[in-house]
Amino acid sequence: MLTSVEGIYVDGVIRLTEQPAQVSPGAHAIVTFLPNNGVDLRAHGISVAEASELRRRLTAFSEDWDSPEMSAYDDYAGAKSCQ
Repeated sequence: MLTSVEGIYVDGVIRLTEQPAQVSPGAHAIVTFLPNNGVDLRAHGISVAEASELRRRLTAFSEDWDSPEMSAYDDYAGAKSCQ
C-alpha cells in the first residue's frame, strides 16, 4: 500500500506536516518535489506546526471540498467579477 504525506523541504531536510499512519520505521520513500505555487505560511505568521494542526482539523471537510461539484468555486473571484 502506498501512503502519501505532505512535507516541506527546508535546509536539506524534509519536514512532514503530519505523521504517516501504519508506516514502519526504516520504510523506503520516494520524494517528489512539487512546484511552489502555495501560500508562504511564514509570510502570514503561520508555523509548520500550526499549518499541520489546521490541516488536521480541516481534514473532515476534504471529502466535500474534493467533490466534482465544488469545482465551480475553483475560480470564484473570476466568476464573481463577471457578474
